[in-house]
Amino acid sequence: MFPFASERNACRAVAKRRREVRVVLGEDDSVIEPGAVAPSAQTASSEPADEIFLEGPRSRLEEFFTLLKVMRDFLRGFRTLHFVGPCVTVFGSARIKPGDPHYELTRKMGAAIARLGFTVITGGGPGIMEAANRGAKEAGGRSVGCTIELASEQPTNVYLDRCVRMHYFFARKTLLIKYSYAFIVMPGGAGTFDELFEALTLIQTGKIKNFPIVIMGTDYWKELLHFIETMAQRGMIAAKDLSLIYATDSVDEAIAHIQSKAIEPFGLKRVPRRRRAFPWLGEQGLSHDTAGSDD
Repeated sequence: MFPFASERNACRAVAKRRREVRVVLGEDDSVIEPGAVAPSAQTASSEPADEIFLEGPRSRLEEFFTLLKVMRDFLRGFRTLHFVGPCVTVFGSARIKPGDPHYELTRKMGAAIARLGFTVITGGGPGIMEAANRGAKEAGGRSVGCTIELASEQPTNVYLDRCVRMHYFFARKTLLIKYSYAFIVMPGGAGTFDELFEALTLIQTGKIKNFPIVIMGTDYWKELLHFIETMAQRGMIAAKDLSLIYATDSVDEAIAHIQSKAIEPFGLKRVPRRRRAFPWLGEQGLSHDTAGSDD
């Protein structure tokens, strides 16, 4: 006896989802070549992954397959970034061009971070991200990116040793924070604001350690810094929370702050190579010397 039409449609949907999950879990196209254009979310599927995830309740089967896709995003990130070494994340606008004073400041900062022994990690795109990755590469350091699929295609910059492409914004932001011992915030737009306050909130609430946050480009950020002080004056944050942010335009001062707030408190030291570890999830390291802790 054949099922009713609605049942047939449900069966077809299940079969389609099973085919999709084989693609979700069977392919790993996360590591992309520097300079390549990441496929947009529009070309990767009929609907952007974030839009599907955030549109509200769906069927439990569809939610289950969404969960598998989220797991795929994090698995990609773990495989690509686990052994790249302690990182410093640089946030900032993709719209700033080479030759801009903020681009050149970021480039110098990227080089200084690399000379400390950290891996520079960014969103992997152009602008401030490119400047930080470029500075790290020019200083002989390690440079990685964590890009995002967008409706408007965005090329990865060419200064990356490795790059992982993510579908979900929240997964990307989590990875940019997860592997870092410090955060450098350069001039940027709404995305940079989001990343700054995400890191600040996680530190303020004790969800992550008291890693240093350095804001650079103080003329650009002066209204925001004043507003944060107003938040403390009005009792919306504790006065001690003001110490979580360090604002400067000096590369030397920023590096000294990272040394005192990240390297010394967390016992980081330069080591010639890490001990060999079995890649349970297919993780891959970088060949450069690295800074790290004993564990």
